[in-house]
Amino acid sequence: MADSPEGVRGGVIATPQASSEGSVWSLQEAEVKGSGEEAPASMDTMTKSRFFRLWLVLGSVFMILLIIVYWDNMGTAHLYLHTSLSRPHILQPFPSPKPGDGKYFTASIEEILEKLLSAHAKQNILLGRKVEQPSLLASSKPVLSNMEESVRGYDWSSHDAQQSPDPDGRQAERRSVLRGFCANASFVFPAKERSFDDIPNYELNHLIVDDRHGVIYCYVPKVACTNWKRVMIVLSQSLSDQGTPYRDPLDIPREYVHNSSTHLTFNKFWRRYGKFSRHLMKVKLKKYTKFLFVRDPFVRLISAFRSKFELENEEFYQKFAVPMLKRYSNHTSLPKSVSEAFSAGLRVSFANFIQYLLDPHTEKLAPFNEHWRQVHRLCHPCQIDYDFVGKLETLDQDATQLLRLLKVDRLLQFPPSYRNRTASSWEEGWFAKIPLAWRRQLYKLYEADFVLFGYPKPENLLRD
Repeated sequence: MADSPEGVRGGVIATPQASSEGSVWSLQEAEVKGSGEEAPASMDTMTKSRFFRLWLVLGSVFMILLIIVYWDNMGTAHLYLHTSLSRPHILQPFPSPKPGDGKYFTASIEEILEKLLSAHAKQNILLGRKVEQPSLLASSKPVLSNMEESVRGYDWSSHDAQQSPDPDGRQAERRSVLRGFCANASFVFPAKERSFDDIPNYELNHLIVDDRHGVIYCYVPKVACTNWKRVMIVLSQSLSDQGTPYRDPLDIPREYVHNSSTHLTFNKFWRRYGKFSRHLMKVKLKKYTKFLFVRDPFVRLISAFRSKFELENEEFYQKFAVPMLKRYSNHTSLPKSVSEAFSAGLRVSFANFIQYLLDPHTEKLAPFNEHWRQVHRLCHPCQIDYDFVGKLETLDQDATQLLRLLKVDRLLQFPPSYRNRTASSWEEGWFAKIPLAWRRQLYKLYEADFVLFGYPKPENLLRD
């Protein structure tokens, strides 16, 4: 046992060698061999560490991007919800739901929304008053030239419409006709079968919401929408003059009425409420009173033409009149401004306007302008169950009935309606020079509006 190995040095076994040089070489060889065995494990650990760090960085970047997108959709200024889901209540917004009320949803998501909405009720009332405009030095009633009054047809004197003996029955009939044709599978028109969820947000921009009284109004241009927008401003208190909300609809200047920032519309919900927007829309559509006003489709077209092309309107001249004159009247060089064009006698004819509507090229560029877009495309009556369908032909009586239905008839009156000078009796005169084939095509284009809202087919214009 005396000749035992020298020992272990640093984990390397040293054995006697023939010479000192050979001994050193043997030790180096053993060390290299040992380190070679440890290298793969070390490299594997380093690789895993690098992958972990990379994953951590990428995950952090993804989370930051997700937060940015979510924050952008919800908006820091709109983390509150704009309204409560309470039953419409006059000048006492945001009451708590009554137990056992069948109209209230019981789903957990809706209960959460109820709490969130109620928590910010006071803030919403203040928000309804935040938009202020300069006080007016004189009456805000429109000052119209003789030409403008003739074209727009304003008559600011009050007058009584012929009263129907049964306005409730007439309203029930209108809604029944609308529902019946929406449910009739044999009556088909574009987008009829899609659901509310299929409607893009940008197509919901005509639905104005008043959360204070639980009202939703779908406005249709050329159907007294200016005054109904004024009514909605008064009800929602969305506009004020030196801190005081407007009380008289006629005090609200026209330029403010048609400013989109004045109204809360459905298409703005996504920016305010993010992923809850569609759900909130459906809740409001179920709980709130929904109304719209319509008129004879052909008469509405005539009214739109007179308003936008018989008056000097720079916007409509540049955007619509110039392309129409070039495409349908073979004008190659046109004045730069509408005033110059009118002075030179260059105006769009009613025939040009009809050609534009019937031209397949028109809607390949952009959807119809709201002033001549079909009502069913503006208000989606087969996806939204309207509680009240008013008509311009019975505007005074319908307005009185609706304000009573909304229980706001003591707060305001509908502005004195103007006598509609674009009357249905004018149709034959306006369409006299329009070819029969065009008239029939035009009817097919607006047939859904005629049928859904109970307007008779204009046989006198469609037969030889």
